Amino acid sequence: MATETRPDDTVVDLAIEGMTCASCANRIERKLNKLDGVHATVNFATEKAHVTAPRGTDTAVLIGTVEQAGYSAHVPAPPGCEDGDEPDGRTHEPTDALRRRLLISAALTVPVIAMAMIPALQFDYWQWLSLTLASPVVVWGALPFHRAAWTNLRHGTATMDTLVSIGVLAAFGWSVYALFWGSAGVTGMRHPFTFTIERMDGAGSIYLEAAAGVTTFILAGRYFEAKSKRRAGAALRALLELGAKNATVLRDGVESLVPIGELAVGDEFVVRPGEKIATDGVVVSGQSAVDASMLTGEAVPVEVRAGDAVTGATVNAGGRLVVRATRVGADTQLAHMGRLVEDAQAGKAAAQRLADRISSVFVPIVIAIAVGSLGFWLGAGQPASMALTAAVSVLIIACPCALGLATPTALLVGTGRGAQLGILIKGPEALEHTRRIDTVVLDKTGTITSGVMTLQAVHAAAGESADEVLAVAAALEAASEHPIARAVVRAAPAPLGAVEHFAAVPGLGVRGGSGGRTVAVGRPSLLDEDAMPLPDDLRAAFDEAQHRGQTPIAVGWDGAARGVLVVSDEIKPTSREAVARLRDLGLRPLMLTGDNEPAARFIAAQVGIDDVVAEVLPERKVGTVRALQADGRAVAMVGDGVNDAAALATADLGVAMGTGTDAAIEAADLTLVNGDLRTVVDAIRLARRTLSTIKANLFWAFAYNVAALPLAAAGLLNPMLAGAAMALSSVFVVSNSLRLRSFRPEKGY
Repeated sequence: MATETRPDDTVVDLAIEGMTCASCANRIERKLNKLDGVHATVNFATEKAHVTAPRGTDTAVLIGTVEQAGYSAHVPAPPGCEDGDEPDGRTHEPTDALRRRLLISAALTVPVIAMAMIPALQFDYWQWLSLTLASPVVVWGALPFHRAAWTNLRHGTATMDTLVSIGVLAAFGWSVYALFWGSAGVTGMRHPFTFTIERMDGAGSIYLEAAAGVTTFILAGRYFEAKSKRRAGAALRALLELGAKNATVLRDGVESLVPIGELAVGDEFVVRPGEKIATDGVVVSGQSAVDASMLTGEAVPVEVRAGDAVTGATVNAGGRLVVRATRVGADTQLAHMGRLVEDAQAGKAAAQRLADRISSVFVPIVIAIAVGSLGFWLGAGQPASMALTAAVSVLIIACPCALGLATPTALLVGTGRGAQLGILIKGPEALEHTRRIDTVVLDKTGTITSGVMTLQAVHAAAGESADEVLAVAAALEAASEHPIARAVVRAAPAPLGAVEHFAAVPGLGVRGGSGGRTVAVGRPSLLDEDAMPLPDDLRAAFDEAQHRGQTPIAVGWDGAARGVLVVSDEIKPTSREAVARLRDLGLRPLMLTGDNEPAARFIAAQVGIDDVVAEVLPERKVGTVRALQADGRAVAMVGDGVNDAAALATADLGVAMGTGTDAAIEAADLTLVNGDLRTVVDAIRLARRTLSTIKANLFWAFAYNVAALPLAAAGLLNPMLAGAAMALSSVFVVSNSLRLRSFRPEKGY
């Protein structure tokens, strides 16, 4: 439940570094919440803490509390800094260091594993070369795990990092013991696999391949996870980039170009045709059509004149406007949409990864069994080497090599197969949400429809040719840049006639001469001004098109109305089939649009959708998604526009059409490259199958090892056999993941 912010509270956001799992976020959260009057939520995915504290609370106190928990924190860079840039201009890309650590570790690990597994490569003194190569991997490559394990130890907790660190150090330490004090360092030593179940002294075997291999495998998993998490803030960056960078300010009748940051409330600025409106404001003078699709999602521009409100980042598609700024900076509609996305992403912080939940129980048990085995056999009078062999076997058999592969390999194969099918999956969180989805909310424009205005019909008056009506209208509209005009021109046969005395009448249409005719194209009121009223048949066609939510325009020349052209956003040919397939999966489709109710109902009926929510702005889209979730629904949102970004982030599963905007794509969990709505079905199927594979991998990663734990504790399983069981579980995990390559869509397209 969200905590209400009191008037005397202050809100601070902190960037947290050093978290490796969800339990780290929980630990920091608990530490911060122990401070008087402080309420904090820590998002592991975005690596941020959102803190509400009494006004006057020193940020240094909050940062110090985080550091006391064993992590580092700082106030994040202000909006506007490039990704990875600090305010002082330094570039910081967190995944670079991890990538370098992974590549160096992998280069050193491959020959170590090869020599251990292939007897033909075991030349004299090969074991000492293995020690030389494995040592940097164990000490430097695994350093993040050792640090995390030490932090966990200081706070009396254990995570998978604890088990990784102990397992790696145990395998390495035993190998060093066997080389220097055992018989493994002798010239000509060979390393054959033995599968006997008997008590033995393992001082003649080394396990450097296990130590180095575990480190490299887990580093690979962490790297792919870090790359996924790095995208968490990309939606906000995409939104910020939509805004204008400069504004042409009008002061004392003189125009001057200034950075957007210098624009103040009350300033008047000029917006020329094709330019973005710099900030939210009110039109002072001028008339134009404004493309507000980034806000409403609708393809038809909005006519504005003096006194009308306009929104920053929308595009002036017509004449020159002078606008007075009413909101700037963080108060604008664009900034508000950014906050909606950020808030929605922060709401996913409660999702914890399955491996971490298992490890909270598994790690302490394994450590307890290893220590118990060592103590028991020493107390039973067995040699110290035999007791150590049992304890090390327990740690090695439980070392999570396969666990480190379980998620990354399934993700790599699943996402790779998805990419072949035009489906981009961002990470494991997205997969977890697909399992329980029961409602799919579909944006209309650009998702169900193409988002491009096209000519649907030509109604000619009695005695007139439909082709002539279209040709005459297109000749005149060719001089206009309005999207409706472009739709008419695209549909007309070439060549078009020359136009004379062209004039645009803002909000009504256009006039001009073509082929010796005096032509008017636009609203019926424009033709009425020229004494060309629509006859009853054309009026009926005009009204019917409006009832369907389409855009009709009247055409007349030489004193008479000659026809009506009908333009609308075209439904994608695959949308109806896609909706039917969603129903076959047991999902409830719902259409959400900023369009008017009649138009929305007409489009929904054509594709087979019963539930419609129309005339919504971005805030209400988010509200609609949340209302469905409050009713117990698990919601997938499918959209393509900036106006959908917040709703995509709020939904349990956000699906963006790849033909849409960067903001929508970055806010979503899944992206469909080809823009075909049928791919939504295959995306959900693939995501669910990938999730099932991950779960199977996690089960077997533990099952193989846990089954051998009693043998290891009893001293009947030598460390080499323990390492073999661990390797076998890894092979199984990889093989199971590769089965995802056989995934096929229901229909080829």
